[in-house]
Amino acid sequence: MGEKICDTEEAEVRQRMAAMPEPLLAWYASARRELPWRISPSPYRVWISEIMLQQTRIEVVRGYYERFLAAFPDVNALADAEETRVLKLWEGLGYYSRARNLMRAARVCRDEYGGDLPKTYEELRALPGIGSYTAGAIGSIALGLSVPAVDGNVFRVVMRYLADDSDISRASVRRCTEERIRAVLPPGQAGVFNQAIMELGETVCVPGGRPLCASCPLAASCLAREQGNPEAYPVRPVKKARAVEEKTILVISCGNRYAIHRRPEEGLLAGMYELPWLPGKKSRAEMEEWMAEKAGDGELMDLPEARHIFSHIEWHMTGWRIALDEEIPGEWFFEEAETIRREYPLPTAFRAYAAHIQ
Repeated sequence: MGEKICDTEEAEVRQRMAAMPEPLLAWYASARRELPWRISPSPYRVWISEIMLQQTRIEVVRGYYERFLAAFPDVNALADAEETRVLKLWEGLGYYSRARNLMRAARVCRDEYGGDLPKTYEELRALPGIGSYTAGAIGSIALGLSVPAVDGNVFRVVMRYLADDSDISRASVRRCTEERIRAVLPPGQAGVFNQAIMELGETVCVPGGRPLCASCPLAASCLAREQGNPEAYPVRPVKKARAVEEKTILVISCGNRYAIHRRPEEGLLAGMYELPWLPGKKSRAEMEEWMAEKAGDGELMDLPEARHIFSHIEWHMTGWRIALDEEIPGEWFFEEAETIRREYPLPTAFRAYAAHIQ
């Protein structure tokens, strides 16, 4: 079909989109899942859920969401929180800049909006960490605004429905899709419609395999199903191969105290805590040489290799356990194991080795 300029596209596309709301809303009325953020969907509750759900599966988010709201039940509680406590509750969700942006935005809401989220799409969009999708979700679901909310699920449904082979990484395609959705939002039901099309993408028009077309309320008018190739949509650019970094992770203990280090305030995993590490893959001979220089007497034990994949880079990790008789100085400090588990947020990247803090 190719990329279209929405305000001049052909009548067939407009008619096909206009046929979407009625069967979709009827399906959603009976098929919608009961999710904790759909209970009393206040702007704050919707906001927290949408940020957590970015790049993260629903099954993972459920527990985090409930614990987070118990600790920070409103904007002011989040705005006044200590960063370390917020990051500790976020530990394991990854993409920690999301948590920092939540705090930044909460402080704006506390200082400029009296402890509430703003009430317009434009003001929501201006908050740290809130893009067009999140502003649309909060605005339509919690504030009754007639605005679209286009995430990856919505892209997939619309591109398959229209058999549109436009490159969805292009900003113009996002804007076009938002306008297509905006044109068919049912009056007074924008939030329900947005949730319905997202639900369809999550549960029926699924990624990574053949969609469940037999269960789809839009199957009768879906062009990709008619063509027999729904998996061909949406079209994305070919991703570059991730860079690989070799690291040697050190689990350094002295009695029940373990060495940890705080990462720089800028860059990957900014401000998070981590286990000490050395660049490259260190052999036993290299580690013995390092210990002779840095640690003196101590017991050296190898740990299993591990791997962690970020969006743009992979860490290939070798691990060593070092048991010392005395704490040694370095770019780290020592804390008791229980204190580390309770208070210090360690990124998921270190999970395989953090398990040896005991």
